[in-house]
Amino acid sequence: NQVVSKLPKDKELNSSRLVKIVNARLIRDHKIIDDDVLYLYNGKIIDPQTYFFTFGNVPDVVIDAKGLLVAPGFIDVQINGAFGMDFSQLENEEKMKKGIDKVAKGLLKYGCTSFVPTIISSGIEVYQKVIPLLKPRKGNKINGAEILGVHVEGPFIEPNKCGAHEESHLRTASGGFSDFVKVYGLNEGKDQIVKIITVAPEVEGVLDSLKDLVQARITVSLGHSSATVAQAESAVEKGFHHRDPGIIGLLGTTRVPRPYYGIICDGIHVHPNSIKMAYDSHPDGAVLVTDAMAAMGLPPGDYTLGDIPVRKIGDERVEVIDNGRLAGSVITIDACVRNFREFTGCTIIEAVEAATLHPAELLGIQNIKGTLNVGADADLVFLNDDLRVMRCFIAGEEVDI
Repeated sequence: NQVVSKLPKDKELNSSRLVKIVNARLIRDHKIIDDDVLYLYNGKIIDPQTYFFTFGNVPDVVIDAKGLLVAPGFIDVQINGAFGMDFSQLENEEKMKKGIDKVAKGLLKYGCTSFVPTIISSGIEVYQKVIPLLKPRKGNKINGAEILGVHVEGPFIEPNKCGAHEESHLRTASGGFSDFVKVYGLNEGKDQIVKIITVAPEVEGVLDSLKDLVQARITVSLGHSSATVAQAESAVEKGFHHRDPGIIGLLGTTRVPRPYYGIICDGIHVHPNSIKMAYDSHPDGAVLVTDAMAAMGLPPGDYTLGDIPVRKIGDERVEVIDNGRLAGSVITIDACVRNFREFTGCTIIEAVEAATLHPAELLGIQNIKGTLNVGADADLVFLNDDLRVMRCFIAGEEVDI
Protein backbone atom coordinates (compact mmCIF):
# COMPACT_ATOMS: atom_id res chain seq x y z
CA ASN A 1 0.00 0.00 0.00
CA GLN A 2 1.88 3.05 -1.26
CA VAL A 3 -0.03 5.68 0.71
CA VAL A 4 0.28 3.91 4.07
CA SER A 5 3.96 3.12 3.51
CA LYS A 6 4.78 6.81 3.25
CA LEU A 7 2.99 7.83 6.43
CA PRO A 8 5.09 9.46 9.18
CA LYS A 9 5.37 7.87 12.60
CA ASP A 10 2.42 8.30 14.94
CA LYS A 11 4.31 10.72 17.19
CA GLU A 12 4.74 13.14 14.28
CA LEU A 13 2.16 15.41 12.66
CA ASN A 14 0.07 12.85 10.85
CA SER A 15 -2.89 14.41 9.06
CA SER A 16 -2.24 12.26 5.97
CA ARG A 17 -3.86 9.20 7.50
CA LEU A 18 -7.28 8.28 6.23
CA VAL A 19 -9.64 8.77 9.16
CA LYS A 20 -13.20 7.50 9.23
CA ILE A 21 -15.63 8.88 11.83
CA VAL A 22 -18.64 6.64 12.45
CA ASN A 23 -21.79 6.76 14.59
CA ALA A 24 -21.93 10.55 14.30
CA ARG A 25 -24.77 13.03 14.15
CA LEU A 26 -23.41 15.46 11.59
CA ILE A 27 -24.50 19.10 11.50
CA ARG A 28 -24.42 19.55 7.74
CA ASP A 29 -26.51 21.46 5.18
CA HIS A 30 -28.71 23.01 7.91
CA LYS A 31 -29.68 19.56 9.19
CA ILE A 32 -28.62 16.99 11.75
CA ILE A 33 -27.85 13.80 9.87
CA ASP A 34 -28.11 10.82 12.21
CA ASP A 35 -25.73 7.87 12.26
CA ASP A 36 -23.59 9.22 9.46
CA VAL A 37 -19.90 8.86 8.59
CA LEU A 38 -17.23 11.42 7.82
CA TYR A 39 -13.89 10.84 6.07
CA LEU A 40 -10.80 12.98 6.70
CA TYR A 41 -7.55 12.92 4.74
CA ASN A 42 -4.59 15.30 4.62
CA GLY A 43 -6.40 17.86 6.77
CA LYS A 44 -9.52 17.94 4.60
CA ILE A 45 -12.98 16.44 4.54
CA ILE A 46 -13.08 14.10 1.56
CA ASP A 47 -15.60 12.27 -0.57
CA PRO A 48 -15.14 8.58 0.31
CA GLN A 49 -16.25 7.31 -3.09
CA THR A 50 -13.70 9.42 -4.90
CA TYR A 51 -10.97 8.44 -2.48
CA PHE A 52 -11.62 4.71 -2.66
CA PHE A 53 -11.92 4.84 -6.45
CA THR A 54 -8.52 6.56 -6.62
CA PHE A 55 -6.56 4.80 -3.87
CA GLY A 56 -8.55 1.73 -2.90
CA ASN A 57 -7.54 2.07 0.75
CA VAL A 58 -9.33 1.13 3.90
CA PRO A 59 -9.21 3.71 6.73
CA ASP A 60 -6.06 3.93 8.83
CA VAL A 61 -8.11 5.07 11.82
CA VAL A 62 -11.78 4.57 12.71
CA ILE A 63 -13.22 6.90 15.36
CA ASP A 64 -16.52 6.11 17.04
CA ALA A 65 -18.34 9.38 17.76
CA LYS A 66 -20.72 7.46 20.04
CA GLY A 67 -23.73 9.43 18.91
CA LEU A 68 -22.27 12.86 19.64
CA LEU A 69 -23.00 15.85 17.46
CA VAL A 70 -20.16 16.55 15.04
CA ALA A 71 -19.93 20.15 13.85
CA PRO A 72 -17.39 22.39 12.15
CA GLY A 73 -14.93 24.02 14.53
CA PHE A 74 -16.05 27.35 15.99
CA ILE A 75 -14.77 30.63 14.50
CA ASP A 76 -14.27 33.76 16.61
CA VAL A 77 -13.94 36.93 14.51
CA GLN A 78 -13.51 39.33 17.43
CA ILE A 79 -11.13 38.40 20.21
CA ASN A 80 -8.78 40.92 21.83
CA GLY A 81 -6.77 38.34 23.75
CA ALA A 82 -6.90 35.57 26.36
CA PHE A 83 -4.76 33.72 28.91
CA GLY A 84 -2.88 36.91 29.83
CA MET A 85 -2.19 37.89 26.20
CA ASP A 86 -3.40 41.23 24.79
CA PHE A 87 -3.05 41.58 21.02
CA SER A 88 -2.94 45.38 21.36
CA GLN A 89 0.15 45.39 23.56
CA LEU A 90 3.64 44.89 22.18
CA GLU A 91 6.30 44.75 24.88
CA ASN A 92 8.68 42.80 22.67
CA GLU A 93 8.34 40.68 19.58
CA GLU A 94 9.41 37.41 21.16
CA LYS A 95 6.91 37.74 24.00
CA MET A 96 4.17 38.59 21.51
CA LYS A 97 4.90 35.49 19.44
CA LYS A 98 4.79 33.26 22.52
CA GLY A 99 1.52 34.88 23.60
CA ILE A 100 -0.05 34.32 20.19
CA ASP A 101 0.92 30.64 20.34
CA LYS A 102 -0.54 30.33 23.84
CA VAL A 103 -3.88 31.78 22.74
CA ALA A 104 -4.04 29.69 19.55
CA LYS A 105 -3.46 26.46 21.46
CA GLY A 106 -5.66 27.40 24.41
CA LEU A 107 -8.70 28.22 22.29
CA LEU A 108 -8.95 24.62 21.09
CA LYS A 109 -10.21 23.66 24.55
CA TYR A 110 -13.40 25.56 23.75
CA GLY A 111 -13.81 24.14 20.23
CA CYS A 112 -12.49 27.32 18.60
CA THR A 113 -10.40 26.18 15.64
CA SER A 114 -10.09 29.53 13.82
CA PHE A 115 -9.94 33.10 15.04
CA VAL A 116 -9.35 36.70 13.99
CA PRO A 117 -7.17 38.41 16.61
CA THR A 118 -8.48 41.90 17.27
CA ILE A 119 -6.56 45.10 17.93
CA ILE A 120 -8.41 47.98 19.59
CA SER A 121 -7.76 51.67 18.90
CA SER A 122 -4.01 52.17 19.18
CA GLY A 123 -1.18 54.32 17.95
CA ILE A 124 0.11 53.87 14.41
CA GLU A 125 3.33 52.29 15.67
CA VAL A 126 1.34 49.54 17.43
CA TYR A 127 -0.61 48.60 14.31
CA GLN A 128 2.46 48.54 12.11
CA LYS A 129 4.47 46.37 14.52
CA VAL A 130 1.70 44.02 15.69
CA ILE A 131 -0.27 43.38 12.50
CA PRO A 132 2.63 41.56 10.72
CA LEU A 133 2.99 39.25 13.75
CA LEU A 134 -0.66 38.22 13.37
CA LYS A 135 -0.54 37.29 9.71
CA PRO A 136 -2.68 34.31 8.67
CA ARG A 137 -1.26 30.89 9.47
CA LYS A 138 -2.70 27.42 9.16
CA GLY A 139 -4.08 25.64 12.17
CA ASN A 140 -2.74 22.26 13.18
CA LYS A 141 -1.78 20.24 16.22
CA ILE A 142 1.46 22.21 16.58
CA ASN A 143 0.22 25.76 15.87
CA GLY A 144 -3.20 25.43 17.49
CA ALA A 145 -6.22 27.27 16.08
CA GLU A 146 -5.86 28.87 12.67
CA ILE A 147 -5.23 32.62 12.47
CA LEU A 148 -7.45 33.99 9.72
CA GLY A 149 -5.99 37.51 9.71
CA VAL A 150 -6.47 40.62 11.82
CA HIS A 151 -9.56 42.55 12.95
CA VAL A 152 -8.73 46.20 13.62
CA GLU A 153 -11.38 47.84 15.79
CA GLY A 154 -10.84 51.60 15.55
CA PRO A 155 -9.34 54.18 15.61
CA PHE A 156 -11.90 55.52 13.10
CA ILE A 157 -14.78 55.38 15.58
CA GLU A 158 -17.09 57.83 17.37
CA PRO A 159 -15.57 59.32 20.57
CA ASN A 160 -18.97 59.29 22.31
CA LYS A 161 -19.18 55.54 21.70
CA CYS A 162 -15.57 54.58 22.26
CA GLY A 163 -16.23 52.41 25.32
CA ALA A 164 -12.93 51.08 26.64
CA HIS A 165 -10.94 52.52 23.72
CA GLU A 166 -8.44 55.25 24.59
CA GLU A 167 -9.96 58.45 23.20
CA SER A 168 -6.57 59.98 22.47
CA HIS A 169 -5.99 57.31 19.80
CA LEU A 170 -9.20 58.09 17.86
CA ARG A 171 -8.98 59.93 14.56
CA THR A 172 -10.84 60.86 11.41
CA ALA A 173 -10.11 59.75 7.86
CA SER A 174 -10.01 63.23 6.35
CA GLY A 175 -7.44 61.96 3.86
CA GLY A 176 -9.75 59.17 2.73
CA PHE A 177 -8.43 55.69 1.98
CA SER A 178 -4.84 56.88 2.26
CA ASP A 179 -5.39 57.37 5.99
CA PHE A 180 -6.31 53.69 6.37
CA VAL A 181 -3.23 52.69 4.41
CA LYS A 182 -1.08 54.93 6.59
CA VAL A 183 -2.51 53.71 9.91
CA TYR A 184 -2.66 49.97 9.22
CA GLY A 185 -0.04 49.52 6.51
CA LEU A 186 -2.60 48.03 4.11
CA ASN A 187 -1.75 46.50 0.78
CA GLU A 188 -3.85 45.36 -2.16
CA GLY A 189 -2.29 41.93 -2.62
CA LYS A 190 -3.71 38.50 -1.96
CA ASP A 191 -1.74 38.31 1.28
CA GLN A 192 -3.75 41.08 2.93
CA ILE A 193 -3.34 40.60 6.69
CA VAL A 194 -6.17 42.88 7.79
CA LYS A 195 -9.45 41.04 7.17
CA ILE A 196 -11.99 43.09 9.17
CA ILE A 197 -12.12 46.79 10.03
CA THR A 198 -14.65 48.20 12.52
CA VAL A 199 -15.42 51.87 11.90
CA ALA A 200 -18.19 54.40 12.51
CA PRO A 201 -19.82 55.64 9.27
CA GLU A 202 -20.36 59.18 10.59
CA VAL A 203 -16.61 59.75 11.15
CA GLU A 204 -15.19 62.09 8.53
CA GLY A 205 -13.85 60.29 5.47
CA VAL A 206 -15.07 56.82 6.35
CA LEU A 207 -17.95 56.52 3.88
CA ASP A 208 -15.80 57.86 1.05
CA SER A 209 -13.21 55.16 1.75
CA LEU A 210 -15.56 52.17 1.61
CA LYS A 211 -15.13 51.31 -2.05
CA ASP A 212 -11.36 51.15 -1.73
CA LEU A 213 -11.53 49.12 1.48
CA VAL A 214 -13.82 46.55 -0.13
CA GLN A 215 -11.58 46.38 -3.20
CA ALA A 216 -8.70 45.63 -0.84
CA ARG A 217 -10.59 42.46 0.21
CA ILE A 218 -11.47 43.79 3.66
CA THR A 219 -14.77 43.18 5.45
CA VAL A 220 -15.95 46.54 6.75
CA SER A 221 -17.91 46.42 9.98
CA LEU A 222 -20.03 49.10 11.62
CA GLY A 223 -19.50 49.64 15.35
CA HIS A 224 -18.81 52.15 18.14
CA SER A 225 -21.11 54.48 16.25
CA SER A 226 -23.84 57.06 16.90
CA ALA A 227 -25.09 56.82 13.32
CA THR A 228 -28.77 57.11 12.53
CA VAL A 229 -30.53 54.24 10.80
CA ALA A 230 -30.41 56.24 7.54
CA GLN A 231 -26.65 56.68 7.86
CA ALA A 232 -26.25 53.01 8.69
CA GLU A 233 -28.33 51.99 5.66
CA SER A 234 -26.17 54.17 3.44
CA ALA A 235 -23.13 52.48 4.89
CA VAL A 236 -24.52 49.00 4.22
CA GLU A 237 -25.21 49.99 0.61
CA LYS A 238 -21.54 50.83 0.25
CA GLY A 239 -20.21 47.64 1.78
CA PHE A 240 -20.59 47.66 5.55
CA HIS A 241 -21.43 44.68 7.72
CA HIS A 242 -23.22 45.57 10.94
CA ARG A 243 -21.48 44.48 14.11
CA ASP A 244 -22.88 46.76 16.81
CA PRO A 245 -26.19 45.49 18.30
CA GLY A 246 -26.92 49.02 19.53
CA ILE A 247 -27.86 50.18 16.04
CA ILE A 248 -30.79 47.86 16.08
CA GLY A 249 -32.72 49.53 13.26
CA LEU A 250 -30.65 47.79 10.60
CA LEU A 251 -32.18 44.46 11.57
CA GLY A 252 -35.59 45.70 10.45
CA THR A 253 -34.51 47.51 7.32
CA THR A 254 -36.21 46.90 3.98
CA ARG A 255 -34.08 49.40 2.08
CA VAL A 256 -30.95 47.27 1.98
CA PRO A 257 -30.17 43.59 2.56
CA ARG A 258 -30.04 42.92 6.27
CA PRO A 259 -26.37 42.53 7.17
CA TYR A 260 -24.55 40.19 9.50
CA TYR A 261 -24.48 41.38 13.09
CA GLY A 262 -22.11 40.44 15.88
CA ILE A 263 -23.38 39.56 19.33
CA ILE A 264 -21.36 39.12 22.51
CA CYS A 265 -23.69 36.55 24.00
CA ASP A 266 -22.66 36.88 27.65
CA GLY A 267 -25.91 38.42 28.91
CA ILE A 268 -23.93 41.49 30.03
CA HIS A 269 -23.04 43.42 26.89
CA VAL A 270 -26.45 42.73 25.39
CA HIS A 271 -29.54 41.85 27.40
CA PRO A 272 -30.95 38.39 26.59
CA ASN A 273 -34.22 40.02 25.47
CA SER A 274 -32.34 42.16 22.94
CA ILE A 275 -30.53 39.09 21.66
CA LYS A 276 -33.88 37.39 21.20
CA MET A 277 -35.21 40.41 19.29
CA ALA A 278 -32.17 40.48 17.02
CA TYR A 279 -32.46 36.76 16.32
CA ASP A 280 -36.17 37.04 15.55
CA SER A 281 -35.46 39.88 13.12
CA HIS A 282 -32.65 38.23 11.19
CA PRO A 283 -31.65 34.72 12.35
CA ASP A 284 -29.40 34.05 9.36
CA GLY A 285 -27.24 37.08 10.16
CA ALA A 286 -26.24 36.27 13.73
CA VAL A 287 -22.49 35.99 14.27
CA LEU A 288 -21.39 35.05 17.78
CA VAL A 289 -18.21 36.75 18.99
CA THR A 290 -16.51 36.70 22.38
CA ASP A 291 -14.84 40.13 22.40
CA ALA A 292 -12.63 38.36 24.92
CA MET A 293 -9.69 40.16 26.46
CA ALA A 294 -6.52 39.10 28.26
CA ALA A 295 -8.33 38.02 31.44
CA MET A 296 -10.24 35.25 29.68
CA GLY A 297 -9.17 31.98 31.25
CA LEU A 298 -7.58 33.76 34.23
CA PRO A 299 -8.78 34.56 37.77
CA PRO A 300 -10.36 37.88 38.83
CA GLY A 301 -7.89 40.75 39.16
CA ASP A 302 -6.38 43.78 37.44
CA TYR A 303 -5.35 43.58 33.77
CA THR A 304 -5.04 45.88 30.77
CA LEU A 305 -6.94 46.28 27.50
CA GLY A 306 -4.53 48.04 25.19
CA ASP A 307 -3.25 50.92 27.31
CA ILE A 308 -6.25 50.98 29.66
CA PRO A 309 -6.24 49.44 33.17
CA VAL A 310 -9.23 47.14 33.63
CA ARG A 311 -10.52 44.85 36.36
CA LYS A 312 -12.04 41.39 36.06
CA ILE A 313 -14.86 41.13 38.58
CA GLY A 314 -15.96 37.58 39.34
CA ASP A 315 -15.98 35.20 36.40
CA GLU A 316 -18.02 37.22 33.92
CA ARG A 317 -17.48 41.00 33.97
CA VAL A 318 -14.55 43.27 33.05
CA GLU A 319 -14.64 47.02 33.70
CA VAL A 320 -12.40 50.01 33.05
CA ILE A 321 -11.02 50.82 36.49
CA ASP A 322 -11.37 54.60 36.09
CA ASN A 323 -15.00 54.80 34.97
CA GLY A 324 -16.67 51.39 35.28
CA ARG A 325 -17.33 51.01 31.55
CA LEU A 326 -17.44 47.50 30.13
CA ALA A 327 -14.04 46.51 28.79
CA GLY A 328 -14.48 43.48 26.60
CA SER A 329 -15.60 40.14 27.93
CA VAL A 330 -14.16 36.93 29.34
CA ILE A 331 -16.70 34.54 27.82
CA THR A 332 -15.63 31.64 25.61
CA ILE A 333 -17.11 30.88 22.21
CA ASP A 334 -18.69 27.58 23.28
CA ALA A 335 -20.45 29.39 26.14
CA CYS A 336 -21.71 31.95 23.62
CA VAL A 337 -23.26 29.11 21.60
CA ARG A 338 -25.00 27.68 24.66
CA ASN A 339 -26.23 31.10 25.78
CA PHE A 340 -27.52 31.93 22.32
CA ARG A 341 -29.65 28.84 22.28
CA GLU A 342 -30.94 29.55 25.80
CA PHE A 343 -31.67 33.25 25.18
CA THR A 344 -33.37 32.82 21.81
CA GLY A 345 -34.93 29.36 21.92
CA CYS A 346 -33.28 28.63 18.57
CA THR A 347 -32.44 25.14 17.36
CA ILE A 348 -29.13 23.41 17.94
CA ILE A 349 -28.35 23.87 14.26
CA GLU A 350 -28.97 27.62 14.38
CA ALA A 351 -26.87 28.04 17.53
CA VAL A 352 -23.95 26.14 16.01
CA GLU A 353 -24.16 27.91 12.64
CA ALA A 354 -23.96 31.30 14.38
CA ALA A 355 -20.42 30.37 15.43
CA THR A 356 -19.42 28.38 12.33
CA LEU A 357 -21.17 29.00 9.01
CA HIS A 358 -22.14 32.64 9.56
CA PRO A 359 -18.68 33.95 10.50
CA ALA A 360 -17.23 31.97 7.60
CA GLU A 361 -19.73 33.61 5.25
CA LEU A 362 -18.89 37.00 6.74
CA LEU A 363 -15.25 36.45 5.75
CA GLY A 364 -16.09 34.84 2.42
CA ILE A 365 -14.40 31.52 3.33
CA GLN A 366 -17.49 29.30 3.61
CA ASN A 367 -16.06 26.90 1.03
CA ILE A 368 -13.32 25.83 3.47
CA LYS A 369 -14.49 26.87 6.95
CA GLY A 370 -17.73 26.63 8.92
CA THR A 371 -18.98 23.58 7.05
CA LEU A 372 -18.61 19.81 6.88
CA ASN A 373 -18.87 19.74 3.10
CA VAL A 374 -16.36 17.87 0.97
CA GLY A 375 -13.24 19.97 0.46
CA ALA A 376 -13.55 21.90 3.71
CA ASP A 377 -10.80 21.92 6.30
CA ALA A 378 -11.10 19.03 8.75
CA ASP A 379 -11.62 21.27 11.80
CA LEU A 380 -14.24 19.56 13.94
CA VAL A 381 -15.86 19.75 17.33
CA PHE A 382 -17.77 16.91 19.00
CA LEU A 383 -20.65 18.22 21.16
CA ASN A 384 -23.13 16.64 23.51
CA ASP A 385 -26.78 17.65 23.46
CA ASP A 386 -26.05 20.47 25.93
CA LEU A 387 -23.56 21.84 23.37
CA ARG A 388 -20.56 21.20 25.56
CA VAL A 389 -17.28 20.41 23.83
CA MET A 390 -16.29 16.78 24.23
CA ARG A 391 -13.58 16.42 21.56
CA CYS A 392 -11.82 18.74 19.13
CA PHE A 393 -9.97 18.14 15.86
CA ILE A 394 -7.76 20.58 13.99
CA ALA A 395 -6.64 19.83 10.42
CA GLY A 396 -7.89 16.28 10.88
CA GLU A 397 -6.02 15.54 14.11
CA GLU A 398 -7.49 15.28 17.57
CA VAL A 399 -6.08 17.57 20.25
CA ASP A 400 -6.14 17.19 24.01
CA ILE A 401 -8.73 19.41 25.67
